[in-house]
Amino acid sequence: MRLENKVALVTGSTQGIGRGIALRLARAGADVIINGREADEDARESAALVRAEGRRACILAADVADAGQCRRLVREAVAQMGRLDILVNNAGIQKHAPFLDASEADFDQVLAVNLRGPFFLAQAFARHLRDAGHGGRIINNSSVHEDLPHPNFASYCASKGGLKMLMRNLAIELAPLGITVNNVAPGAIETPINRELMQQPGKLDRLLEQIPARRLGQPRDVAGAVVFLASPEADYITGTTLVIDGGLLWNYSEQ
Repeated sequence: MRLENKVALVTGSTQGIGRGIALRLARAGADVIINGREADEDARESAALVRAEGRRACILAADVADAGQCRRLVREAVAQMGRLDILVNNAGIQKHAPFLDASEADFDQVLAVNLRGPFFLAQAFARHLRDAGHGGRIINNSSVHEDLPHPNFASYCASKGGLKMLMRNLAIELAPLGITVNNVAPGAIETPINRELMQQPGKLDRLLEQIPARRLGQPRDVAGAVVFLASPEADYITGTTLVIDGGLLWNYSEQ
């Protein structure tokens, strides 16, 4: 699965799954735009890891919750790297709150980052590909919670369910332009977003009992799937979700 001469934009690639995806894309031959809200030390470390693989990297800070910044991000990515071929909508957040206590501000923030951002980034990206006259790949980092309820995270589940339908709709609309659109849906992955879980051995053990693979996923597990969907081997795959969860989705129950 080689991606030479391809340029990828990975949102939220300053740490965790996003960094793993950026690094794996670089190993496959792609140049990578690192994105986070700030051009901070984490962003510089991600860029350095990409360059260590012999690939070009640049850092572009932008808040994907802002549609205007999404459009600017695509413009600046093309200006700096010359082209864009792959968009990975990885940036995401979640807010814990019982439904009856959830705030309007938290709801707005989760939906803005997890759904509004991918919508307007995909739009700007697809417009660029149309004008450039070549196809490309849109890959969204969703979650098993695009299907699986998760009490106390209603806004997160709503955002990921919306992302599933957005992906399916865009797959139909953008296919004539040679653009495929797919989701990857991680289960429980060992990343900073799950730091609290990692510090609760009892809760972690109960979760592991429900994962047939008997382990948490690693960023590399998600990154490999993203590289496959970005590669020529996936030319005929669009409008689908690739679940990466060690079997969790079919063996899970709330306790």
